[in-house]
This record gives sequence, structure tokens and C-alpha cells, in this order.
Amino acid sequence: MARDSLYGERIVWQGRCRAVTVPFLYKIVCVLAGVLSAVTLCYALVVAKSLAAPVGGMVLFAAWCATLSLGAWRVPLWWRSHVEYLVTEKHVIWRRGRLRRTIDIRQISYALMRWNPRDPSMGDLVIIRAVPTGALRRTLSLTLHDVDAPDRLWAIIRGVEPSAPLGNGDRPLAQRLDPGERVLWSGSPLASAWTARRAATAAVGGVLALLFVRSMVKSVPTLARVLRLHALPPVLAAVLVGGAALGMLLLLAVAVGVAYAAVLRPVRLARVTRYFVTSTRVLIRRDNEELSLDRARIAYVIDAPWKKLHDVFLVLDGPQARAMAPSGAFGTEERNDALRPVFSAIADADIVGEILKRAA
Repeated sequence: MARDSLYGERIVWQGRCRAVTVPFLYKIVCVLAGVLSAVTLCYALVVAKSLAAPVGGMVLFAAWCATLSLGAWRVPLWWRSHVEYLVTEKHVIWRRGRLRRTIDIRQISYALMRWNPRDPSMGDLVIIRAVPTGALRRTLSLTLHDVDAPDRLWAIIRGVEPSAPLGNGDRPLAQRLDPGERVLWSGSPLASAWTARRAATAAVGGVLALLFVRSMVKSVPTLARVLRLHALPPVLAAVLVGGAALGMLLLLAVAVGVAYAAVLRPVRLARVTRYFVTSTRVLIRRDNEELSLDRARIAYVIDAPWKKLHDVFLVLDGPQARAMAPSGAFGTEERNDALRPVFSAIADADIVGEILKRAA
């Protein structure tokens, strides 16, 4: 059996990205930057041909946007294609050439699995360690992108013999338990809370929608007057209308996207979220995401009531790092909707608390 060159430990699993993909955020940046580049070029062409004005700054900005769009599309593919993942007896290792990141298996708090919506047999495995807050706060996570059967790999990391049903994200979570593991409690959130961040995002979406309406009201009559004057050749007139239409569509798309993220997406996520407490783990399934947490990592259970429902926060414990604050207890990701070890908006918090306080 091969051994790792740094730690000299036996390698129990080794792999790469099965199919290199572009992250969703990078896709958005690629599209937005590409459209913005096209809009700027349209206006630059009209200004240069009709007014004979210098447009070097506009062309430079369009080129920068095009470069950003191309980079957001190609750089992740180039970067991930040379990444290698190793699992030894005591460490999980991310390696690209001479770059190397490791995490001790004993210090792993929980893991997130993000299944590929197009191919349910592969996805991302995010390994997270809970850390304290304050001066010691830092992100301790390791992401293994586009690996084959991330739940099976997580079982190997935990030292559990992978069961046959593992490896398919479309299969219900309750059917992919460890051998001998049984479900003790199951539930789902009954509401989606309006946080300050969600309200602010909704307000931004409303402002963008008003800005879109105002721009349409002012730009459409102006364009109509320019076209009636026949001051531009047909080709330039078409370029001008096309640039304005692309700009309006871009603003509308951003406004709709922000409003959806604030108003509709939290409701949809609450409907597809399912909580499980098993004899050995806490499992959360939400759409294409899964969270797996060993119950031995739970130090305390905090019940936070609001209205007639309860949020149950799981405070995690680890080597020299008891996570008593949001940075560790609730995960290391800064996104407000990130999947974290929290049971949100449940009614039977007392039952869950009693089960989790028992020895696993």
C-alpha cells in the first residue's frame, strides 16, 4: 500500500475531480461580466461612429469585463484539473503541485455534501472543523470538489465500512445510513424566519426593481425620439437598441435574482429541508445538500424559542477548540443560508434535546 510522502502514513483513498465543473457563483460572474462587456461595446460603437468622440476608456472597460468573464469560466476549470485528493490513516490532504492543505481526521467536526444536480453520483465534500471565536477565529475547512460518491468517501474518512446504498444523491437519506444505524427522530422546519440580512436583501431587490422601472420609463421615449429622427444609420440604430435592451435585461435579471434570494428561496429551502437524529449521527438534507455530524461532537444543545417554534443550536466540541460561538457552533461559512448544524423552526425541541443529551 502506498504511503504519503509528508506524513509517511498509509494512503487509504486517492482520487481527483471526476468531472471538472465551474462553481455557480463563477457562472453568474461570467454571464454578468460578459453582458456588461457587450453593452459597453454597443454604446462605444454608437458614440464613436455618430459623435466621433474618443471611446478608449469604454473599450478598455469592455475588454476588462470580457477578460473577467473568460477568467471566471476558464480559471476554475484549469485550477481544479490539477488537484489531487488523498485520505491517509490520520489526515485528509488536498494537493496541487507543491501546494498542500491538510486536516486531521480527529479534528473534523462535520461534513457537508453538495450533490451535482446533473449527476447524482458525484458532488463536493466539504470537511469542516469547529473553531473558537475572537482572535482565534479562522476558517478551517477543506473542499474536495467533484468527487465520486462523496457520502462513500465520507464513510471512509470516518472509518466506517461503506454500505451498498451509498453513492447516489437521489436516494433518500434514511436509506443511506451506516450499518446498524437507526433513525430516532425526524422533522422539518415549519417556517422560514425573516432575519435582518434577509430583510436588507429584499429591500435591495425592491430598490433595483424601482431602478429598472425608472430606467425603462426614461430610456424608451428617448430611444423612440432618436429613432424617429433617423439620425443614425439602420445598423447603428439596431446596435443602440440592442445595447439598451441588454442593459435593461441585465438590471431586471439582477433585481429578480436578488428578490428571489430574499423572498422565495428561503421558503423553498424550508420546504425541502429534513432533519434526522440517528443512533450515532445528526443528519440534515436540504435539496442537493447534506450535513453529517457525529453525535459525539455535540457538547451542548441550546434551545432558542421564537413565537411558537424553536431553533435548536448544536454547540460542537473538538480538540482544543470548543465552539461556543457562531463561528464554530454554526459552521464556518459566512452565507446566511449556509447549511449548518441547527434545527430551525421546529415544534418538538424538548424531544430533540432529550435524545441528543443521551449518550450516542
